[in-house]
Amino acid sequence: MVALVVAASSCARFDDSLASPFEPEPTAGAYAHIQPSEPEDEDSDEEREIDGPCVDPDPAVIATCLEPISGVTVLPAGDAALAAERVTGRILLVGPDIEPEEFVQIPVDSSGDGGLLDIALSPTFAEDRLLYALITTPSDNRVVRITPGDVPKVVLAGIPRGQTGNQGSLMFEQAGTLLVRTGDAGNAASSADPASLAGKALRVGALNPDGSDRPVIVASGLRGTGGACVDPVSQTVYVTESSLAGDRLVRVSSDGSTEALWSWTDGEGAGHCVVVGTDIAVVLSQGEAVSFLTRDDDTGLISGDPAMAAEGRFGKLHGAALGLGGEIWSGTINKASGDPGETDDRVVLIPTDGGGGAVGPD
Repeated sequence: MVALVVAASSCARFDDSLASPFEPEPTAGAYAHIQPSEPEDEDSDEEREIDGPCVDPDPAVIATCLEPISGVTVLPAGDAALAAERVTGRILLVGPDIEPEEFVQIPVDSSGDGGLLDIALSPTFAEDRLLYALITTPSDNRVVRITPGDVPKVVLAGIPRGQTGNQGSLMFEQAGTLLVRTGDAGNAASSADPASLAGKALRVGALNPDGSDRPVIVASGLRGTGGACVDPVSQTVYVTESSLAGDRLVRVSSDGSTEALWSWTDGEGAGHCVVVGTDIAVVLSQGEAVSFLTRDDDTGLISGDPAMAAEGRFGKLHGAALGLGGEIWSGTINKASGDPGETDDRVVLIPTDGGGGAVGPD
């Protein structure tokens, strides 16, 4: 059973007025319960499992027949997640025991590689049901906050957009600050420009929609597109880069300097990452796998060759979120740039031990 309030028809409008504070909708409780639909009868349910066009035989697949997935974030209970569709702007509730259901839809400009680029739950999601999204508009890339029944509120605007190089990532750090990895908008020079928000790792502390505080630049000069992740123990920031110059995993020092820890030279498409113990797991979209890179306990450098998981199993992957059971929730983008199958695009679960068996949240 998944605890969440879902808007049945939740297409959102933009409200660029930053004056009004968010007020949660009145509800009978913090959540309403959603249950999977009752099957018509046992025979029809069995037939659907065998012959249904959107039933995937792989037990690690938990949602099917979606549009390409740009980001996934796991709900606090760990038994379900929200998945973002880049082109449609839809954010869907997904999980092993439920049918995908729309949570909210955000208007986006999906031309080029823009659109709904990533999502992150508010640290106090259980109380406020707020969700943060990195999106493309006709004029820029920006971070907005949204909840069903409300309009998107702008938290950070003015991130340059381009025909390419828009994709990035969002995640919350332990201190409650929002870490934003922005793409270079197809202009490598802008990433080194301190006046530009492109090609940066940004820390946003003021999350109220008043636009008063400029974000702190954590790292600049980041190439192409990529993701960001944080070690929950040391608070070290890691970013990935995917560009024509190659793919890299980069460690960011407290002074903003960067150090490449690993490089890929075959255009693997390094994207979102998560820290799992001493490992850093990096989703490789073009490599169709998740790469696990183990850090040395003393130096923090990568020791040995990466271990690969789910190689070729799901096609091209995008997005990564660590589940409470240690599994990685990810999505596919096969309709956009791969060889789509009958059940694409999908949300999948990948074990963090590098194995390929069935996996699911506890």
